[in-house]
Amino acid sequence: MGGITQVSSNRVFGGYQKIFSHDSKELGCKMNFAIYLPPASEEKKVPVIYWLSGLTCTEKNFVEKAGAQRYASENGVAIVGPDTSPRGLNIPGEEDGWDFGTGAGFYVDATREPWSKNYRMFSYVTKELPELINENFPVLPNSQSIMGHSMGGHGALICALKNPGQYRSVSAFAPICNPIKCPWGKKAFDGYMGSVDCNKWADWDATELVKKYQGPPLEILIDQGKEDQFLKDLQLLPENFVQACTNSQMPVILHMHEGYDHSYYFIASFIGQHIQHHMRYLAA
Repeated sequence: MGGITQVSSNRVFGGYQKIFSHDSKELGCKMNFAIYLPPASEEKKVPVIYWLSGLTCTEKNFVEKAGAQRYASENGVAIVGPDTSPRGLNIPGEEDGWDFGTGAGFYVDATREPWSKNYRMFSYVTKELPELINENFPVLPNSQSIMGHSMGGHGALICALKNPGQYRSVSAFAPICNPIKCPWGKKAFDGYMGSVDCNKWADWDATELVKKYQGPPLEILIDQGKEDQFLKDLQLLPENFVQACTNSQMPVILHMHEGYDHSYYFIASFIGQHIQHHMRYLAA
């Protein structure tokens, strides 16, 4: 396999959960990504879903906690999960907080020094990583979807909205829907892009992007727990996104779940439905 090194491989539900490392040109460091290869991939090329994780996560959280492999095996789909930021760059301030820097790349391309050289998670997720996956694994390059959680839900939404036609479908668990209006988003966008570029922040905000989306139709699926503390703290703001979708005639399904929080217990409860949502489009 060109340019990638296998870190681990585990048999699960007839397929393989693998982790690989590679030297990223976009990020300027060694990166890990996880990939689940279903049994069907041993006989033919399969569709692929990209999963983007949330703040503080690595490539391991989803594969160890979400229970997605069973559904991916049953549906014959690969799932790829990258890390959430560059690692080990020794940039001043990189390790100062859990919601900025390491583990908190926010899936944007930074424009502010010293972050602009390496913190290019958007380009990594939408360009470099898919090219690497298409070159090295039995996946269908024109049959891909994207989903994510929290910061990764924000990432999934903006990746789909900023790249019309690249993804067949998009979904999110408890996404940060309107980052230019919440504390997490303001901190990240100011750090990565600077307040002088705040007029450009809208280019990385799903609620703003959906207002001007001109691509192929998307039916956006969002699941949100009502006992999510971050929902109560106004970090997520799904109501703003739904209103923007309604105004723009963008189909969106928002499920609000009694008793569920922001954790992977919540994700594990509904990940099967999300994979089914994507297969409606990937299997077409």
